[in-house]
Amino acid sequence: MTQLSTVAGFDLTVNEEGLRRAVERAKERGVVLPTFEQMKDPSRVPQKVKERLKGVGLWDVDPANLFRITWKNEPMERGGLYGGVNFVELPPLLTGVKAKIVALVGKWFPTGCHKVGAAYACLVPRLVTGQFDPATQKAVWPSTGNYCRGGAYTAQLLGCDSIAILPEGMSRERFDWLKSVAGEVITTPGGESNVKEIFDKAKELRRNRDDAVVFNQFEEFGNYLWHYEVTGHAMEEVLNQLADGKSRFCGVALTSGSAGTLGCGDYLKRLYPASSLAVGEALQCPTLLLNGFGAHRIEGIGDKHVPWIHNVKNTDMVIAADDADCMAAIRLFNAPAGKAYLRKCGLSPQTVENLSLMGISGAANLIAAVKMAKYYELTERDIILTVFTDSMELYGSRLKEMEEEHGPYSETEAAVDHNRHILGLSVDWVKELTYYDRKAIHNLKYYTWVEQQGKDPDELNAQWYDADEYWDSIRGMVPIIDEKITAFNEMAAV
Repeated sequence: MTQLSTVAGFDLTVNEEGLRRAVERAKERGVVLPTFEQMKDPSRVPQKVKERLKGVGLWDVDPANLFRITWKNEPMERGGLYGGVNFVELPPLLTGVKAKIVALVGKWFPTGCHKVGAAYACLVPRLVTGQFDPATQKAVWPSTGNYCRGGAYTAQLLGCDSIAILPEGMSRERFDWLKSVAGEVITTPGGESNVKEIFDKAKELRRNRDDAVVFNQFEEFGNYLWHYEVTGHAMEEVLNQLADGKSRFCGVALTSGSAGTLGCGDYLKRLYPASSLAVGEALQCPTLLLNGFGAHRIEGIGDKHVPWIHNVKNTDMVIAADDADCMAAIRLFNAPAGKAYLRKCGLSPQTVENLSLMGISGAANLIAAVKMAKYYELTERDIILTVFTDSMELYGSRLKEMEEEHGPYSETEAAVDHNRHILGLSVDWVKELTYYDRKAIHNLKYYTWVEQQGKDPDELNAQWYDADEYWDSIRGMVPIIDEKITAFNEMAAV
């Protein structure tokens, strides 16, 4: 091995033999890898790829779909190319606040979720350095749902075998689809908040299987980098599109999950230093807010620890969302009676239909954004950005379960849910963080990552005491990775 480039938390050491086999696999499968620059700006995608995409479905297992890892896909199930960033603006009639709440839409990625981008960004650095050998090794994707779906899909496009790990309590749609793309699916006890059980299983595989290479989204900086570079850039474009000379960007509100998406907040704070980054979590498991624990129903976020890739020192606010609010919101937004009620309230038919673009974690992001707007008393001039990670396409079984439990949904119930769970949201369970509040959250990383996962405490301290240098060194890896991707493509000569 020859060391080419290493920083804290990121190693691009080259394994020549592994790289040779990875290049051979790319040749065999006709794989061309997109760069970060191409994912940010699809106008840079080769014309031959664009021509091929015209005949490829969004979810097809076709290597060309690697070039659909972008926020700018045309919103089409098949044959779409590129346009502007996919986003929706949620009107005050719906949210009850004057501020503009604008959400990027993840449905139009392959797999129906933006997590495919994070998975690709975790896998590709090891692929182009030969640290992961697709001929002899299997990619392990520990997740509470969408990340292991995105990882297994991306790996299959690249000709790699996968092992998906996720809790047994996740939605049926996740499991049904995973069986078609992952070589192995391993379930762990519990649901959304049982992240340690996932870590334990991944650790067991590392220990007992020579062919297992773990891509843990909670510690892999490719996850952070993809959102810093690609999601952050997409949000910047949306803000430029909305600019009217009067508007003000207040900040971004996002649930934590693996903390990867929070990277876009770091990007935006560089452009807008006065903006805020609000991090949401489940009230039923308030780890950041109260060092608490518990179980909840907000699929798409994990709890009871602070992810290694969370730049806590750059976090301004913690907001807890009650999972009862989230579940009521998705029923209101998707049940026929709920849609009828919302139209009678004056929402346009298009706005009502757009609400199905929001999955359960998207509802939590919406709730966090509403609470943020109320806390800061924002006006018509102000903009809050958030993300709809996935859509209700992945949660139809949850709607059916609620109907079986509570009976048919009426417009009267829809009115109650809207007024109670959206318009009635207050600023309870909102905390604006001081220096020492942030440090207390950061220090929680020690127990998960140093004690349990063997991380270096010196690196933990560097994340806090040398934060600017540490995170800048991580971000500085993007052009180096792009160079290696370009060199890999040239070697494969597809």
